[in-house]
Amino acid sequence: MNTYEQASLTPDPEAGHDDGRRELSRRSVLIIAGGAASLAAPGVAAQSTPPGRSRNVSTASVQLTVNGKPHQLEVDPRRSLLDVLRETLDLTGTKKGCNQGACGACTVLLNGRRIVSCLTLAAMHEGAEIKTIEGLETNGELHPLQAAFVELDGLQCGFCTPGQIMSGIGCIAEGHAGSPDEIRFWMSGNICRCGAYPGIVAAVADAAKRA
Repeated sequence: MNTYEQASLTPDPEAGHDDGRRELSRRSVLIIAGGAASLAAPGVAAQSTPPGRSRNVSTASVQLTVNGKPHQLEVDPRRSLLDVLRETLDLTGTKKGCNQGACGACTVLLNGRRIVSCLTLAAMHEGAEIKTIEGLETNGELHPLQAAFVELDGLQCGFCTPGQIMSGIGCIAEGHAGSPDEIRFWMSGNICRCGAYPGIVAAVADAAKRA
C-alpha cells in the first residue's frame, strides 16, 4: 500500500466533530485532477495558433542560372542556397556537412567566386550564376581538377571532395595556387576528415599548371 492509499484510509482525528469536513480518497483526487486537465487542454490548444495569424509562409521569386540552366523558383526566403540546390533542384553533389560554414563541404561557385552555400539565402541571389560539382564536366570529360584528384589520390571517403574541388577551382582562379604552402593556406577552409591533404594539394598544384 503506497503513501497515497494510506492517507485515504487514515481516520480524521476530528471526525467526531460535525464541521462538514470530509476526506477525499485517492480515486476522487485523480478524477478531479483529470477533469481539470481535460478542461484546460482546449485552452492550451487554442493558444498554439494566435488568432488572425496564418501558419503559411510567403515565398520569394528568384531566378538562378545553375550549371548553365535557368531556373525560376518560388522559395521560402529563409532557405539556404544549399538546401535549394539539394532539395529543390536535386543537385545532391553539393554536400551538407556542418551546416555552419566551418567545413567547406558545401562550397559552390557563385558568379565565379567560391562560397559556402549553407551560409547564404537563395533569395538573396536574384540573377546569379551558380556552378556546382555536377556542372564541371564538358561533353563527358572531367574537369582537369577532377581528373587530378583521381590521378593523385586527392580523396578517400569522398564526402568532402565536391567542396574541395569547387574550392580548388576558386583557389586557382584567384591566383592562390603558386606553391604547396600557398595552396594549403587558401584551401584551409575545406576540411578533410580522412586526412587526404597531401593528395588534395598535389591535385590543385597539378591543375594550376594546366590552367
